[in-house]
Amino acid sequence: MEKLYYIDQYLKEFEAKIIYVKKIDDKFHIALDKTAFFPGGGGQCCDIGELNGINVLDVYEENREIYHVVSQDISDSTIVKGKIDWDRREDGMHQHLAQHVLSGCFFKLFNCNTVSIHLGKDISTVDIIGNLTEEKIRKAEKMANDIIRENISVESFVPTEKELENMNLRRDLPNTEEEIRVVKIGDLDINACCGVHPKRTLDLKLIKIKKYEKNKNNTRIEFLSGERAVKDSLYKDKMLKDICNYLSSNEEEALNSIKNLKSNIDALSNEKRKLEEELINYEIENILSNSSKENDLTIITKIFNERSIDYIRKLANKIGDRSNIICLFATINNNNNKTNILFSCSKDLEQVNMGKLLKESIKEINGKGGGSKILAQGSGENIEIEKYLNNIKNKIKEN
Repeated sequence: MEKLYYIDQYLKEFEAKIIYVKKIDDKFHIALDKTAFFPGGGGQCCDIGELNGINVLDVYEENREIYHVVSQDISDSTIVKGKIDWDRREDGMHQHLAQHVLSGCFFKLFNCNTVSIHLGKDISTVDIIGNLTEEKIRKAEKMANDIIRENISVESFVPTEKELENMNLRRDLPNTEEEIRVVKIGDLDINACCGVHPKRTLDLKLIKIKKYEKNKNNTRIEFLSGERAVKDSLYKDKMLKDICNYLSSNEEEALNSIKNLKSNIDALSNEKRKLEEELINYEIENILSNSSKENDLTIITKIFNERSIDYIRKLANKIGDRSNIICLFATINNNNNKTNILFSCSKDLEQVNMGKLLKESIKEINGKGGGSKILAQGSGENIEIEKYLNNIKNKIKEN
C-alpha cells in the first residue's frame, strides 16, 4: 500500500488498482495498491471523496491496510479513479498544523507543553499545562502569526531509530511498534505525528484564538486557522459594521455607545422594578379590600388577563406573608388559548396543601401541574376558568 498523501499532500486525484474487497453490513470496504485518501490519525479526521464517482463514506487503516468504504461494489473495475474532498482535507491540514504551531509557541515561550488536542468540525482545542494568563496567551498568538508570516518550511519524515534517539522531541514518543513519523517546523517545533500537514506555514493564513478557559490544572485554548479563521474575521467585520450602523457611531465610539446603552437599560430596569413593586403593593391592598373573610380565612379568586406568571407569583408570595389567606389565581393568554394556574397559601395554614389541591383539580381544564404545600403552579385550557376557581374555593370551604 503506497501512501500518496505522505508523498504529495496536495494531490487531489489519482488512479489505483483494487487489490481486495470485503463486504460488511451492505457496505464495500475496498483496499487499493496506493491511495491519496488519508485514513485519519494524530487527531485529524479521515478523508472522504469519490472512487469512480461513488461517494467514499469513510476511510480507515487496519493491519497496515487502508480501506475505503463505499455503498456500491466497484470491484469489476481494473483501475479506479479517486478524488479527494479537498475542502475537508485542506481544513484538516490547516487546523492540525495550527495546533503544532501553537503548541510550539507555548513551549518555546513559557516551557508549557501540550497535554491533549481536539480537532473539531467547527472549533479545535489544545490543552496547555498550567493556568495561563491573558497576557501569555496573546503573546503566543502573536508569535504563532509571526511564524505564519515567516513562511517556515514544514517537514514530515520517518527517521531511523538511531535518529529518533538524538532528536529533542517536544513530547515523549508514542508506545507503538509502527513506524514513527516526525513533523518539524523549522526551529520552532519537532514532534511525533502521523497527520498530514501543509508544506509551509504561510498556508495557514491566520491563527485566531477564540477563547480560553481553565480545564483541571491546564488551560484549554479554542482556536481557528486557515479559511475558518478568515471567514470568522470577515464575519466579525460585518458584525462590527452592523453594530456601528445601528449605533450611528464609528468603531472607536462603539464600545462607549454600548456602555451608555447598558447604563440606560440598567436605570430603566431599576425604575421598572420600583414601579412593579408599587403596583404589586397597590394591587394587594385592592385585592384584600375587596375580599371577605369566612371563619377567619380569606380565600381570594382572581383571573388576570395577559399578566406574566412571574408577576402573579410575586403577588402571591407577598400575600402569602400575611396570615390565613389562600390565593387561587389564573392568568389568561389570549394568543394561545392557554391559562396558567397558581395556588398559594399563608405559611401558617396547616389544614391545606396547594400541591395536592392543584393535582386533584387541574384535570378539569385538561392541564398539568404540581408544587409544594404552600405554592403550586400549572397550566391548562382556557375553558370556564371562573367556574373552575369557584369550585376549588367551595371545596376548601367544605373542608
